[in-house]
Order: sequence, then structure tokens, then C-alpha cells
Amino acid sequence: MAALLPVSPESLLLRPVAASDLDALQLLAAAAAPGIGSLRNDRAGLRRRIEQSLQGFATNDEDTSSEESYLFVLEQPGDRIGPGGRLLGCAGITARAGFGSRFYSYRNEFVVASSPALGLIHRTHTLHLCHDLTGSTLLTAFYIVPDAPPAAAQLLSRGRLLFLALHAQRFSERIVAEFPGLLDAAGASPFWDAVGRHFFAMDYPQAELLAGGRSKAFIADLMPQSPLYVPLLPEAAQRAIGQLHPDGLVPFQILLDEGFDADSYIDIFDGGPTAEGRLQALHSVRAARPLGEWAQRAAAMPAAPMPLLACTRRRSGFRARLLASVEPGPASAAALAELGDDALATPLYLPEAA
Repeated sequence: MAALLPVSPESLLLRPVAASDLDALQLLAAAAAPGIGSLRNDRAGLRRRIEQSLQGFATNDEDTSSEESYLFVLEQPGDRIGPGGRLLGCAGITARAGFGSRFYSYRNEFVVASSPALGLIHRTHTLHLCHDLTGSTLLTAFYIVPDAPPAAAQLLSRGRLLFLALHAQRFSERIVAEFPGLLDAAGASPFWDAVGRHFFAMDYPQAELLAGGRSKAFIADLMPQSPLYVPLLPEAAQRAIGQLHPDGLVPFQILLDEGFDADSYIDIFDGGPTAEGRLQALHSVRAARPLGEWAQRAAAMPAAPMPLLACTRRRSGFRARLLASVEPGPASAAALAELGDDALATPLYLPEAA
């Protein structure tokens, strides 16, 4: 499958965030739409997030507590911002959603009622407050600048999936990601205004800020435990259920292409979709092979070059890059030298039959 790549795809680098990235990370947070995603323009909060990530990457496998969080940044050389270049984006992982508490979502269900005497059957859409996803590994903090090269989002999103696969003992087999729901021009959420606002007496941005990407367990104290009957909600709220904010389209589509499902759960604040998948069933994970094996295939079948995403197997020194091809030559030799002979690689763009 043909793919558009940067002129020098090997120049893009996915790596763990560093303490010296704080200024550049805050620039990304400032550019992100308010209320969308979990990247907050809060310097103290960003510093804590960096510190937590540094601790997570440094933790030994024997000492993991499932409380770890990880933050990756996508770097492009050629700018003085950041340790070695301009940051194009970031993406995070929380080892266990709702660690020490519960992670709440609304689960889509349908209740069927019938009256044989009247010959009527009704199938009603309901939302059930649940914590089914507690303990799942949570993908967070995805943001990429609008002018990033076309393949950058692929590296940013799929690179962390390979990291999960390489260090699966640290994570859950069940992977989830919450995506932003529909907001109006003023930043209000039709779903929140119809549901949550009645119980919290605060606007959507305030509630989202209060949650801060954490477990949202405080919701259980105030939200009704009984099912919500969707037909009783205002039409605007009904239309918002499971609908995606445009800013989330790129990472959402990447995960759907990977094999994630987004039909079962929605966010309790804005009604946005929650994607879930099984790590070992994801296409990039299933297709991953040692980089040397891909090089052998390319040598045996010298057809059109297949772009790859390759990463190190190291945890603290994790690196991932795009490779236009692995044909013998200086570029592939340099990549092997940096990533290591045992580097893991997967096709950058998945075959449609995968």
C-alpha cells in the first residue's frame, strides 16, 4: 500500500519524555484545544507528569505497582525547542485505569419490553453507570501539531502500542482510550448539560478539569446508579452519545484500524466514545517481527519498499523510528546500529487484509 512519508522519515524520533522537555511540552499543551483530551496547560501539573513518567520508566519489573504512568514525545530535529529538536506531539499510558479506586464509564445496553396482549415489542437504548474498565491499561494525552508530517501520528500512536507489547507484564491485556465528545462553540457539552450537570452543579469545563484524567471515582457519590433511558434525554444529548469531537479523529481512526471497538462504552462527562481492544489482537502487535527478519524479506522480494515502524526493546532507553524501507544501504545500517539488531518492527500502514 502506498504511503506518504516525510522526506527523511528516519528523522522522526519517538522517545520517553525528559525533564528538559517541560517548556516544549507546555507549548503543546497550550496549543491543544481546552477541554479536549488529558493534556492540560498547567506547568506544575506537566512537571509532575514528567516526574511520574521518569519514575515509571525507571521502575524495575519486580517493583511495579500498576500505578505507573508513561509519557512519550515525538521529536523532529532541526529546531532549538526541546533537547534535540522540535516536539511534534506527545502520547501517554496509564498502567491501570482507576488504580486504587474505580474507573467509571457508561455502558450501552438495550432493554427489550414486550406486551403479547397488545402485540408490541419495544427495544430501548439505556446507559448503565459501570466500572467494567477498571484495571485496564489507559491510553492518554495524545496530541500532535497540525503541521506534523502525515506519518507522524502513526509513529506516535502505534509506537506506544509496541512498547506495551514489549513490556506486557507491566500492563493489562485490555487496552482502552477515551475520546472527546461533541462540544458546542462555547465549549459546552450537550450530554453533560442533560445528565451530569443536574447532579454536580458545575459546567462541563469545570467538571473535566476536576477529573483531571484520573479515575473519576467521585462521580459515584453523586450520580444516579439506575440506568438512564436515552429516549428521555433531550435530542441534542441523544445525538451526542458516542459521537467524536473532530480533534480526536486522527488517533481514533488509528485505533479503529488497529482493531479497537468503540461501540460498548462512552465517557460519563461528554458522551464521547471509548475504544477498547486486546493487546495481542492488535494488528501492529500481531504483525511485529524482528527488524532483521523484515530486512531478509525485503532482500528476497525486492518489490516496492514497505515502510516500517521500528523500536528498541529497551524500556528506559526506548526509541522508535519510521523507516522508509529496510533495503540494504546506509539508512538501514544506521537504523540497525541505533535501534539494535534485535529491534522490533511492524508495517507502518496495515494491509487491508490484516
